[in-house]
This record gives sequence, structure tokens and C-alpha cells, in this order.
Amino acid sequence: MSTLKERILSNWHLMRIMRLGIGIMFIIMGYQARDWAMGLVSIFFLYQAVTDTGCCGSQGCYVPPKTNRTNSHRDEELTQYEEIK
Repeated sequence: MSTLKERILSNWHLMRIMRLGIGIMFIIMGYQARDWAMGLVSIFFLYQAVTDTGCCGSQGCYVPPKTNRTNSHRDEELTQYEEIK
């Protein structure tokens, strides 16, 4: 339980504070307009702020680096150069 408490209370940065503000703003707007869809959006932002997660999660937008795939046959070929005068 202490890790959850540490996760909630530590590492507050600008983006996390903005998500909390947006979530609070949407929950107030949803309550005033009696709009349940706005309430769901506010829950989404509040969850992100409390748990310090983003839209994609942990490395959700990670793209693996491009690997150089060459045929082993092409690697064995030697390039020969001819001098032109």
C-alpha cells in the first residue's frame, strides 16, 4: 500500500497538474450541465492525473528502431572498383 501512496503523492510535474485541473474542470462542467458524458471524460483525466499515466501507457507509442536486414548472400559479395582515367 505504501507504493500506491508514494506514487500518488510524488513526482508531480506540469503535465500531471494540467490533467488534474482539466479533470476537475470537466467534472464541475458535467455536474452543472447534468451531462454524464462529460463526467466520463473527467474520470479519464482524473485517473491519468492520480496514477501518472498517459494515453498510451508505458511505452505505448514506442517504435522499435529500424534494423538493417540484408541477405547473407549479399554480405559475402565483394565490391570491385575500376579506376577511370
